[in-house]
Amino acid sequence: MAAYFLVDVQVEDQETYAEYRKLVGPTLEFYGGKFLARGGATETIEGDWRPQRFVIIEFDDAEQFKRWYNSPEYMHAREIRFKASTGRAILVQGV
Repeated sequence: MAAYFLVDVQVEDQETYAEYRKLVGPTLEFYGGKFLARGGATETIEGDWRPQRFVIIEFDDAEQFKRWYNSPEYMHAREIRFKASTGRAILVQGV
């Protein structure tokens, strides 16, 4: 069953975050992840949620996501993301 990694990111250092963006793609490809949304325009429909940069990544299942998220390939990129931004992230099971 598909799993979706949803991230609401506040980028604080654009230059360093650009480095992260260059690194993350190949790690996703290796683990079968696919961007569905990557920082595009958002429109609040209900409530007061105002994401700055919203990302949705699809994986075949939660186990594949965890292999990617904890992988040595992604670890370096993730550290760069943490230095350049703050965010909130969840994993959602598909139907």
